[in-house]
Amino acid sequence: MLSGIKYQIELFWLALGFFSRIPMPSSTPYSEDRMNRAGRYFSLVGLLLGALCALVYWGLSFVLPTSIALFLMMVFSLLLTGAFHEDGLTDMADGIGGGMTTERRLTIMKDSRIGTYGASALIMALLGKYALLIELANGVSVVIVLLLSYPLSRAVAASLIYDMPYVTDPDSSKSKPLANKQTRFELLFLLLIGVLPVAIFNWQFAIAICGLLALVASR
Repeated sequence: MLSGIKYQIELFWLALGFFSRIPMPSSTPYSEDRMNRAGRYFSLVGLLLGALCALVYWGLSFVLPTSIALFLMMVFSLLLTGAFHEDGLTDMADGIGGGMTTERRLTIMKDSRIGTYGASALIMALLGKYALLIELANGVSVVIVLLLSYPLSRAVAASLIYDMPYVTDPDSSKSKPLANKQTRFELLFLLLIGVLPVAIFNWQFAIAICGLLALVASR
């Protein structure tokens, strides 16, 4: 039993190391199979990262104006994840915007340089996030939004692993190592943790959120 618990903890460390810059124990063993199994904890890692960002915002909001507290929280979030998701966004925008064929798009996405499409998408995404959070700060608590969005977004993204093949050779991917296989149990566990924060809302809102995410994930 203890070995099983240790194994699960090690999988969590792998997931945390993949999605953030938080140091994991150097003794954590790695293998391709372990990385695939670690995908079950991606939404739990999102919950942890969201909680850390919420804590930073909550603390700063006592001593700084809301706008500054939000800005510094976003900077903290970028440092916490190493701009992992923003890098993926720019790759996607450059590839889709600049490539006319699938092969050309994949080639562009592997290029570490940022083009016009990627830069535009990144600027608008960060500005949009800031503007929306400013509006939410006047009504719905930013803390609640962070605790809800971080695990949910990772749960939806990681759920695509279950029934979608990786589009290119994982050995040449910029994001290697990565999880590219998922069992039904891991999918259910991932989604359960991802939607857990929705329970703080009424059932109508919870169903609406889950329905919207299901629509997004259905492609």
